[in-house]
Amino acid sequence: MKVLFYGAGVIGSLYAARLQEAGCDVSILARGQRLKDLRKYGIGLEQALTGKQTIVHVNVVEQLSPEDAYDLIVVAMRKNQVSAILPILSAHQRTPNVLFMVNNPSGYEEWLQAVRRERLLLGFPGAGGTLEGHIVRYLVSSRIQPTILGEPNGQVTPRLREIARTFKRAGFPVAISRNIDAWQKTHVALVTPIANALYMAGGDRYRLVQMPEALHLMVRAMREGFQVLQALDIPITPAKLRLWEWLPEPMLVALLKGWANTQHFEIIAARHAKAARDEMQKLTTEFQALARQTSVATPAIDELETYIDLLVPGRVLG
Repeated sequence: MKVLFYGAGVIGSLYAARLQEAGCDVSILARGQRLKDLRKYGIGLEQALTGKQTIVHVNVVEQLSPEDAYDLIVVAMRKNQVSAILPILSAHQRTPNVLFMVNNPSGYEEWLQAVRRERLLLGFPGAGGTLEGHIVRYLVSSRIQPTILGEPNGQVTPRLREIARTFKRAGFPVAISRNIDAWQKTHVALVTPIANALYMAGGDRYRLVQMPEALHLMVRAMREGFQVLQALDIPITPAKLRLWEWLPEPMLVALLKGWANTQHFEIIAARHAKAARDEMQKLTTEFQALARQTSVATPAIDELETYIDLLVPGRVLG
């Protein structure tokens, strides 16, 4: 399979390297300093818990031209960056499959207009980490969330199965969702309260676990988000997350506090939230737009939102 990764951050670099090692013909699109680093060093990976390092060399390109041809383009960018590349994807018609591995609570109309329904695929990575210099420090988060893939219409198609098999051969656990829109909206309902509570704690997970106000706001904001989805007839996906609706708040606070004390939380949640504050701001705004379509009160979501402001340092309670 000939694959282009559009985006050379943590996710694009990690998946590109793993697919190249699994036998795919991989290219990665990068610009600026990242382009120079990839050409000089290759993709440097470090498993965050073990420290194991590998270097993988893939083809590096600076642009996607209309005449280029791939079997699959994987868009691995922040939600707030995607709109800028849609005209490029629209002008490029020779690749039959375009997979957006991007947080998105606002629906896919803009993406459908750019790449057409028959080309669009949706998903979300099952990994996280940080880019430190030219090294990607990463963790594959299969215990909590595998790589998610889905068709916009919920069908399980041959092309979806083929891409899933390709990712599995590259070492990524994969799950196929029959309602990827609901999955992504549920995911945003969970991750934005976590990020915003971290901002409330000044981006410090150690401070967060010592702030019961922030932990309780986080849980209440998650529950408000679920109420918004239910009011819109959007099922909580995966269904096991409905446990959050009836587990006692103190129990949920204890669970999240315990997770926040782990290195897994630091790598998967805290570092990404600090590096992608602009994306979290956009996702929170888009989810609030969903909430305004309902009569659900969202005081916890609204309070946590005040800590996102990119121009104001996080205000720390206590």
